[in-house]
Amino acid sequence: MSIERQEIEKLATLSRIAINESTITEVSQRLSSVLGLVDQLQAVNTEGVDAMSHPMQATQRLREDEVTELNQREALQATAPETEDGLFLVPKVIE
Repeated sequence: MSIERQEIEKLATLSRIAINESTITEVSQRLSSVLGLVDQLQAVNTEGVDAMSHPMQATQRLREDEVTELNQREALQATAPETEDGLFLVPKVIE
């Protein structure tokens, strides 16, 4: 599949990319090459092939959710300018 000069110019405008006149031909050839590869992939018969969510069909091993540090809220809030009911108070920044 080939891509025309007008399409390159339109894509450049939409993506706000400046493409020089000298590079339009090269960009066109590269995009045509990529689109050719996409055409090859679409031509492959995938009937009967199960869809995969992960190429290795691996599952992620999760660690146990356990507390590893002591609660230090009071020590940390002791240096805060203002706190209330265990919460840090900060100045309002949005009206």
